[in-house]
Amino acid sequence: MTVVINMRDGFDKRKIKIAAKFIREGKLVAFPTETVYGLGADALNEEAVRRIFEAKGRPADNPLIVHIADFDQLYELARDIPREAKILAEYFWPGPLTIVLPKKSNVPKVTTGGLDTVAIRMPAHEIALGLIRTSRRPIAAPSANISGKPSPTLAEHVVDDFYGRIECIIDGGEVKIGVESTVLDLTTKPPTLLRPGGLPLEEIEKVIGKVKIHPVVKGKAVDVAKAPGMKYKHYAPNAQVIVIEGSRERVKEKIKELLNEYKRGGVKVGVMATGDFYEADAYINLGNSEEEIAKNLFRALRDLDKSGVDVILAEGIEEKGLGLAVMNRLRKAAGYRIIKA
Repeated sequence: MTVVINMRDGFDKRKIKIAAKFIREGKLVAFPTETVYGLGADALNEEAVRRIFEAKGRPADNPLIVHIADFDQLYELARDIPREAKILAEYFWPGPLTIVLPKKSNVPKVTTGGLDTVAIRMPAHEIALGLIRTSRRPIAAPSANISGKPSPTLAEHVVDDFYGRIECIIDGGEVKIGVESTVLDLTTKPPTLLRPGGLPLEEIEKVIGKVKIHPVVKGKAVDVAKAPGMKYKHYAPNAQVIVIEGSRERVKEKIKELLNEYKRGGVKVGVMATGDFYEADAYINLGNSEEEIAKNLFRALRDLDKSGVDVILAEGIEEKGLGLAVMNRLRKAAGYRIIKA
């Protein structure tokens, strides 16, 4: 039995106590953040954290992000906290930024994927912060989806994946950003971007200077994942995704050419684009701004899957601002099946 708590109309102190009790008891609670929905458990309870991995079918060496509600909690979880962490927290917390630091011994290795580092963030969402404060626990929470599938931006997505498999789902309506947090490793000098996300790299560099970009961001494989989304297939629907990259006009021509080829072969095709309409079996306009595209990305992948298409053709966008995070997710969803137009 899964309890679904409706908070679409706003934060409710009485209702959050129900969810917080589940967390304290070592149970699983899915909850909204500003980025995507998270699947949460007490980060310091080994058994509870193991249930996250079991529920998601997540590899044990894929680390989780620990969510906190107050800056002082950072000192309970991490050691050797550099000056940059305090500066970044002052500018961007609460917000879509995760920082990686050396962990303290009280943080179980299961939470960190076996690593001696821990990924921490403070979400900018009233429900998420309320759940952490009311439960009085730091909450480990990856995205609330079956491992490898598109991340959830609506409670309905969580229900599709986990109803009957976890104890509680908090429905807080649609999320604001739509892609996961940016992950920054502060154990290196200069700091290293491990995953682009809801906070653009350009904004970070304005505050702390030059940041190194890990090769995995652009598609290089790794043996050890220091952050979620680095090592394994992610964000993929059942349909095969193909990303078409290049100038706007050439991309349009290539998508039309591919549509004709697939139609002749009797293949059902969906298209995700940024403003141009295509005569496909299913078509979704992601929007015209980086913010709109990021917010609609995962929902579009799930909706196109439900439409029954065999192939999804996705239009690439420029890698600036949130565009870097969007392209990172799209390429992973496609398994790096990319056509240069």
